[in-house]
Amino acid sequence: MFQQSISTPNGMRRITVLQGQVRVSNDPGVELSTVLGSCVASCLFDPVAMIGGMNHFLLAEPPASHVPGEVDVHYGVYLMELLINEMLGQGAIKSRIRAHLYGGANLRAGMAPIGTANATFACSFLDQERIPLMREDLGSNCARRVDFRPATGQVRCRSVENTLAPELKSVTRTDRTAGDVELF
Repeated sequence: MFQQSISTPNGMRRITVLQGQVRVSNDPGVELSTVLGSCVASCLFDPVAMIGGMNHFLLAEPPASHVPGEVDVHYGVYLMELLINEMLGQGAIKSRIRAHLYGGANLRAGMAPIGTANATFACSFLDQERIPLMREDLGSNCARRVDFRPATGQVRCRSVENTLAPELKSVTRTDRTAGDVELF
């Protein structure tokens, strides 16, 4: 699978985690990065095995109309299991896994609180799986950028103010003149 990767000024190799993706690594030179609004990113790591990973989910669970057994990578219920299983497959031990959660913002007033539902789901999932939550930055109305070093569990989360584009103003031309049209 294609992984977008760039080198950072400090020599780290940054891999972008997009919606519906999971990335796992034990490379101390890797940094996983994502940008979130109402989505949630779970950053899990095993400090002893020095393995960690990040997912980025759009919605917590599929709607009732979803076809049973059909996998959709945009749902947290699937991506959380996938992240844990990939980590276990690379040598992590579940009892040592620790978590960080980010995102879950409600960016637009008057819309369904999707971010709140995503954050609630992620916290509940970790609680059910008995994975300790070490740090969280959930809710509010700000987008976030998250940079996570999976081998060490180090994370940086920066809020991005929710600045909407300025209103468009319609321009009415009143100085119309008759004449030819010139195309250029």
